[in-house]
Amino acid sequence: MTGEDEAREEETSEAVRGDELAPEERIPALVVSGFLGSGKTSLVSQLLDHAGRSGLRIALVSNELGELGIDRALLGGGGEAYVELEGGCVCCELSDDLVDTLEMLWREVHPDRVVIETSGVALPFDTQLNFWRQPVSRWIGDDMAVVVVNAEQLAEGRDLEGTFQDQVSSADLLILNKIDLVPAEQLDALEARLRAIEDEAPIVRSVRGDVDPALLFPPAIGELVDRSGPAPSVPEHHHEHFSTEEWRPAPGLSEERIESELRQPGLLRAKGFAETDAGLRLVQLVGRRIEFTEVDTPPDPNLINRLVLIRRTP
Repeated sequence: MTGEDEAREEETSEAVRGDELAPEERIPALVVSGFLGSGKTSLVSQLLDHAGRSGLRIALVSNELGELGIDRALLGGGGEAYVELEGGCVCCELSDDLVDTLEMLWREVHPDRVVIETSGVALPFDTQLNFWRQPVSRWIGDDMAVVVVNAEQLAEGRDLEGTFQDQVSSADLLILNKIDLVPAEQLDALEARLRAIEDEAPIVRSVRGDVDPALLFPPAIGELVDRSGPAPSVPEHHHEHFSTEEWRPAPGLSEERIESELRQPGLLRAKGFAETDAGLRLVQLVGRRIEFTEVDTPPDPNLINRLVLIRRTP
């Protein structure tokens, strides 16, 4: 870079900093993270329902592994304030897309809040670092990371290293979700296991992501966070590798047949819609648990009989 280029870049940076918004004009951002199948989409759905009743305008960026757009269907379509980023993680491969998307939503939607639902393998703090990047650093206020934990996964001791640990240790708030799937007498011990990883973040228990929405955003709206300097430093990003594939079950299969097909070694997560012999079902596999849920509102026909399968790769 020449001296002239450096001077021009410095002038541009000064102009951008001079255009920063006052604290009361900035909006808070929420990163919803958690391992595959923890219940992030249920939490976001509850949050959007509350926002609709209270008149808050939320801009939502949802990040899925795979490219089917299942979460859009589960969240009711989303509208102009909803953008789905697919095929990678917003904490790394899609970070530039995330910044561009946030800026577009700021200009066109004028939200009161921003929510980013990461994929189940993304790292929340690495996602938050994007808030220090121009041009979004000028209008995003305080931010926090909420990490959703599947109580059953924790009780089984399944997939608790690597990505899971990184997510939990980055949390500003931990939500111990799906507590209805484990004996109540185990809950204190499960919280203690989380405390061994993250000893400061508050822990809230929930079923299907139903928590007080007031907990899910920074308390001081418009709080000024100084993002004029460099972002906080973090260790070098080491992302675990996961692969996705699509399975297209034939229409009319029984739930038992679909379940037997999904009992595959190494399969961490499956999600999608299937036309079973009992009717349209949302099919979800998390660990050893497979659930078939009746669908009230049919999704786009292009999504039916298509399931995303996720595995960890070496």
